[in-house]
Amino acid sequence: MWFANFFVSGSMTMVIPFISLYISSFGNFSASYVQTWSGLTFAVTFVTAFIFAPIWGRIGDKFGRKNILIISAAGIGISVFLMGFATSVWQLFLLRLIMGIVTGFIPMSQAFISTQTPKEVAGKVLGTLQTGSVTGSLIGPMLGGILADTFGYSNTFKWVSVTIFLSALLVFFGVKEIQVKLSTDSRDYQTYSSKQVIMHILQKPTLLVVLLLSALVQIANFSIQPILSLFVEEIHGSVNIAFFAGIAFSAAGLGNLFMARNWGKLGDKVGHTKILTILLILSGIVYLPGAFVTSIWQLVILRFLLGVTMGGIIPARIAYIRQAAPLSMQGEVLGYNTSLRFLGNIIGPAVGGIIAAAFGFSAVFFVTSILLILCGVLMLFTWYKFEHTLKKSQAFSSRHVHQE
Repeated sequence: MWFANFFVSGSMTMVIPFISLYISSFGNFSASYVQTWSGLTFAVTFVTAFIFAPIWGRIGDKFGRKNILIISAAGIGISVFLMGFATSVWQLFLLRLIMGIVTGFIPMSQAFISTQTPKEVAGKVLGTLQTGSVTGSLIGPMLGGILADTFGYSNTFKWVSVTIFLSALLVFFGVKEIQVKLSTDSRDYQTYSSKQVIMHILQKPTLLVVLLLSALVQIANFSIQPILSLFVEEIHGSVNIAFFAGIAFSAAGLGNLFMARNWGKLGDKVGHTKILTILLILSGIVYLPGAFVTSIWQLVILRFLLGVTMGGIIPARIAYIRQAAPLSMQGEVLGYNTSLRFLGNIIGPAVGGIIAAAFGFSAVFFVTSILLILCGVLMLFTWYKFEHTLKKSQAFSSRHVHQE
């Protein structure tokens, strides 16, 4: 699964950097037309993925996640292959729309590994799995640029689809889904309706907040993504802009790669909600100095530190869900988690672009920093009120009963 995630993540990030250049190759368009359609074409995948993620999660709970992973990889592979034959913006837009239906390979693989893992080590295992997709996303843009320069944009899409099909074959031949008896709790193996799953989430305030954080963290994370290369140009100039923007992007992934497994391991020991709270507040603190940087290397160092702090947020969230939701509804709950992540992916770039246009680049760093710190405070409040206080009262009542 690590290698399958590596190939899918690497393949997807190979083509994303030059979607705008591919669109401009379809005709003699104005810069504003290319920018608008690049944004719409990028975002439309997340719109359909937002709708379909819980549906696939529910199907995975019923019929097994291995089959869903194969369908997802094959569907993405076919969509990307056909993009290589697109001759108009509309064709590319529709193919990205259709691809959204089956997008979600990496979140589904997290759900798959989560249900095959004892909850005591879920953080460490999920953190290790995440390094696969992070490594792919670090190498992908660089390889994509080389392929595009060598073979052209359309041929790059066709070549990239091959590695995605390879992921489908890896899962088909290399992965065995087994019904592990990881629990003695009967609730882990009973069937739940969608209404029961939603009620389970609503009745657990900490779980609900952890899911909502999926959207808020992605809004924070993606607010800077579309304008990062423009910000690099402002502080560094236009010399080798693509190269330096790529370094700034990759620095966060490198920090993520170093620490994701360690944060997950620490969460297994001290509790994932505590780690989440610490990481959210630290991420907010690290984001803030970005508003004051004057050189590219200051930005690169801050992006690396941001990767270190944000690297543990996804494994911690999924490991917490692994503990808070019965096994037989894991896929659907993680489907809602994925949906909210995709919602953040849609809102984040739009919010970042609007703030930057109205108040300048620095304002994006200020707003993102405040948002992350508020997320940390919300997590702290929820943990204290619904977990820490509850445990203390339960310990007190059990001591009281014991004394009587």
